[in-house]
Amino acid sequence: MRDIRLPEVGIRSLPSSVDRRSNAMNDNESYLNSFFDELTYLAARELSSFIAAVRDLYGAQQARLSAQDWLDELELLNCPLRSEVEDWRAITIAASAVLANRVSASAHRGKLARLIGN
Repeated sequence: MRDIRLPEVGIRSLPSSVDRRSNAMNDNESYLNSFFDELTYLAARELSSFIAAVRDLYGAQQARLSAQDWLDELELLNCPLRSEVEDWRAITIAASAVLANRVSASAHRGKLARLIGN
C-alpha cells in the first residue's frame, strides 16, 4: 500500500482499491483522450477537404465563409458525436446547403443587376 498523506481529511493512506479505481480512471481518461483526438483528427480532415473543394470551385472568399458555416453547423448539432465519418459528412452537407443558397442568391442578384442596368 502506498503512503499518501491527505491532511485535510486526516487519512494517512489510501487503500489499494482506491489505487485500482484511480488506474481505471486513468484508463478511462486515456480512452477519452484517444477518442477526442480521433474526433479532432476526423473533423479537421473533413473541414480541410470541404474548404479545399470550395476554394477550388468558388474562390477564397467563399471558402472562408464556408469554413465559418461548417463551424456554425457543428455548433448546431444536437446529438452526441461518434467517431464516424457520417457525423462529419452531415455537417459538411449542411454547410454545403448554406453555400449553395449563398451562391444561388448571389447569381440571382447578378442577373437582376444586369436586367436593371439594361
